[in-house]
Amino acid sequence: MASQGKKLINHPSDVVIEYIEGLVASYPSLQFLDGFPQIKVVLQANISPSTFDKVAVISGGGAGHEPAHAGYVGTGMLTAAVSGDVFASPPVDSILAAIRAVTGPKGCVLIVTNYTGDRLNFGLAVEQAKSEGYSVEMVIVGDDCALPPCRGIIGRRGLAGTVLVNKVAGATAAAGLSLTEVAAAAKHAAEFVGTMGVALSVCTLPGQPTSGRLGTEKMELGLGIHGEPGVAVVDLQPVDLVVSHVLNQILSAETGYVPITRGSNVVLMINGYILACRLGGTPLMELMIAARKAIRELQGVHGFAVDRVYTGSFMTSLDMAGFSITLMKSEPAILECLDAPTKAPCWPIGTEASKGGRPPVKVPRPLLPSSSSRNSEIVSRPQELTKFGCILEAAIEAAAKESVNTKDCSKEWETKVGDGDYITTMKRGAAAIIEDMKLCYPLNDTAETLNEMSRTIRRVMGGTSGILYAILCKAAYTSLKGHSQPTAREWANALAASIDAVSKYSGAHAGNCTMLDALIPASNTLNERLDAGDDPVTAFVTSAEAAMIGAESNKFLQTQAGRSAFTSPDLLVSVPDPGAMVIALWYRAAAFSVASKFKP
Repeated sequence: MASQGKKLINHPSDVVIEYIEGLVASYPSLQFLDGFPQIKVVLQANISPSTFDKVAVISGGGAGHEPAHAGYVGTGMLTAAVSGDVFASPPVDSILAAIRAVTGPKGCVLIVTNYTGDRLNFGLAVEQAKSEGYSVEMVIVGDDCALPPCRGIIGRRGLAGTVLVNKVAGATAAAGLSLTEVAAAAKHAAEFVGTMGVALSVCTLPGQPTSGRLGTEKMELGLGIHGEPGVAVVDLQPVDLVVSHVLNQILSAETGYVPITRGSNVVLMINGYILACRLGGTPLMELMIAARKAIRELQGVHGFAVDRVYTGSFMTSLDMAGFSITLMKSEPAILECLDAPTKAPCWPIGTEASKGGRPPVKVPRPLLPSSSSRNSEIVSRPQELTKFGCILEAAIEAAAKESVNTKDCSKEWETKVGDGDYITTMKRGAAAIIEDMKLCYPLNDTAETLNEMSRTIRRVMGGTSGILYAILCKAAYTSLKGHSQPTAREWANALAASIDAVSKYSGAHAGNCTMLDALIPASNTLNERLDAGDDPVTAFVTSAEAAMIGAESNKFLQTQAGRSAFTSPDLLVSVPDPGAMVIALWYRAAAFSVASKFKP
């Protein structure tokens, strides 16, 4: 049984009305038309048909595609936008009201996406407006490149390319061109544009159950912006492969949908189906990954000059996860229109991606003067390890592998306390330590090995956990510097120095539910057992037991540091701090490894 999709709304029947109210309240340059909410029209503020001396440009369609189209109302783009209910074409009366509200002596151009309901409703409104004496032209945008050429009369669906056509029409109108010229520019732009989308999920209408059509391991190619089925459901693929397929489909010579050939100049739009600010996902990250591949492929494989790139959410589909790629053949006149100023609140700033129009994407990283003169012997693995070096290598390897293997059992800890990235970061750091140890750790020198571990951690581990581990290693290095084979007491002093450094810079202390809840008991016990005369290995193992007890005990304490300090205490009941638990686990693994080396 499908569950109802979760939405941050008041009531499903009010979403479009309240969206328009919020948009207009946020941008004083916008107004909505009298007759609202039955007539859902957003228009430029203070427009008077009797004095408006430009061609009016109107677009619209069903709601659910925000910011399209109301977000593009503003000087230099749309004069008005007409909205229907979610995924429903606006009624004729609303379209007529928009025409009457903004159309002056120079006439009006309607930009309409190619869906049957939109064509019919906007078409009837045009005929009625003409009968009332208005000069009106209608431009249909059908930029979908996913489906094969239709044998019937339906044509290609209108997708995100409509936004670019809106901008071209708005800019030509703002420049004072005639109705015929504005309509011709819009039609020309519509002929130059092609779009194809891909989705990981199907959108959920407000108040309706979620769809499980795609499941967790599938993706769909060529969906429409209303969630209508595309050309194929396939297994989830890396985004680079998806982008290549989409570009090839748009540029297919077989379909000939867009007149773009090798050597052409193009405009690229990467459009997210979910608004980038939506909680629970990373759509902008994914869009930039797709943009990276698309730009490289267009330039390197297809031989295009990419004149402009627009990456963001321009024509969405409620909560559908995925993106579309739009290509438009670029000409000087089109670029002039895209670059022309506008006060439309949601029109983005385009970037120049062509190699000749921008500085290099990568610049040399400045290095410390001393970095080139570092002793190569210090940062290389010895050809032969001493007994001490073998023990150190085994301990590091055991600790690192334990950190990797804690991934599954600690998933509940990190999810509840709000550290959803902690184990991933630890796993990445541990894997890098193992790799670097085989290549360049000077294992016969403990202090320098810790120094190199700090470098590894700083390079690959981000976030708070990465810097804390780097501080641990660096403080231990400073304490042990000059002691290539430290005594047990020197090890104990280094551990204490590391704890002091972490406490100093993080502000954490014992009982704050952090990694220190494992390290402090370990340090105290290690010193106590050495003072009592225990042999170093026994003291090490005993201190590991103390670390585990300390880590497990903090699940009964109130968190006062780290990200989980912002989590409700009720969610943290009986959940140990992941940082303390992972420390205890790898510390114990290292102790057991050392103990195994000294077995009789």
